[in-house]
Amino acid sequence: MNMFVWCNREHEIIEVITEKPEEYSAVVEEVSKIGKVVGESSDRHKVHLITKTCSCTIENSVSKHIDDLGLLHVSPVIYEQGWEYYRVIAFRHEDINRLLQRFENKGFVFEILRKVPFNGFIASSLTLTADALFSDLTEKQVDALLTAYGNGYYRFPRRADVQTIAAKKRVPRTTFQEHLKKAENKIVASLVPYIQLFEQASAEKRERLKIK
Repeated sequence: MNMFVWCNREHEIIEVITEKPEEYSAVVEEVSKIGKVVGESSDRHKVHLITKTCSCTIENSVSKHIDDLGLLHVSPVIYEQGWEYYRVIAFRHEDINRLLQRFENKGFVFEILRKVPFNGFIASSLTLTADALFSDLTEKQVDALLTAYGNGYYRFPRRADVQTIAAKKRVPRTTFQEHLKKAENKIVASLVPYIQLFEQASAEKRERLKIK
């Protein structure tokens, strides 16, 4: 079982991926003990999403310490085999040292897996990364998306349908459509936790998120 958690400090979206559907009810029961569950959804197979109220405190949450020290936390938190995995952007080395000192004082068991200079764009790092959206796509699925877009498939009104695009590529319509639909489904599934967090945000917080 794998778990991924996104948080906007008001609500958490917990993505549970399990090969044994019967384990999901046990997960919901445990999650409900540490925060009110306000919503659930599923792909009807092995991916389940739980929305619950945020229960983080400075005593029980690594994320709270990251926030308190002015570090930038890149979601999601990954839970795997008893470990929590965090990604953090720091502007000063001493801030990271202060965070690690807090972990030692709290008795947390931790390990730094990777530390590299940051030379990217902070805005994109704190929202959605290319890895989060596209790493699960095959080359054929990526090609189907780009081809569909290039032919005006996502314009309104559409400039070409699947049959026309498949004919141009000289591939069967059903094959092209399968690659396209699988790509769309994977991207939407990656976006859902962020959309659910936005939905749960207060009107005031939504207003602050708007690009002026």
